[in-house]
Amino acid sequence: MEQQESLRQAVIAHDELPNDIRTVAGVDVAYEKNSNRLVAAVAVLDATSLKVIQIASYHGEATFPYIPGLFSFRELPAVLAALEQLAAKPDLLVCDGQGFAHPRRFGLACHLGVATGLPTIGCAKTRLLGEYAPLAADRGSYQNLMDNGEVIGRALRTQTDKNPVFVSVGHKVSLETATAWALRLTPTYRLPETTRAADHAVKELLIQCG
Repeated sequence: MEQQESLRQAVIAHDELPNDIRTVAGVDVAYEKNSNRLVAAVAVLDATSLKVIQIASYHGEATFPYIPGLFSFRELPAVLAALEQLAAKPDLLVCDGQGFAHPRRFGLACHLGVATGLPTIGCAKTRLLGEYAPLAADRGSYQNLMDNGEVIGRALRTQTDKNPVFVSVGHKVSLETATAWALRLTPTYRLPETTRAADHAVKELLIQCG
């Protein structure tokens, strides 16, 4: 917790992205059944076509226990190891998890961004904390996610009449830009294509581990 409190001071909550984002990547980690053995995958997509252009992976073992609020310490080492397998670093990282929308404002997306120096956003399936006003049913509708009077993210409807996702700042990306990218990456489905590709990759890799 002390590390989180310290490291969050390094989070940059405004835009410091490349002018021309060509690649965007999703990351995911999955565990072998009843085990600490894990596989991490990074799926790199072309930012225009959203087609997968590279998958990098890492097999290993989680050495940090599962503790709510400290999730990034369990998964970050494996994700960093997978990222190291890439020939070139992606221009933008999208985490299937929280960034600023975290009790200490330092979820996995923030931790990964600070550790790599890469622009990063959090786009989570579920809300960790915070409250938001009712959302309109249309794609693109959003409400700010509030915690103790502070805006910590957004509940964003990426598909009409579907449950929202929860977008928050990770590193070097403003909330406005993070929201725009979350919509850009969800042309057809509720979850970003980056998340879907990384999730598919880890499932395939787990099957191969057998």
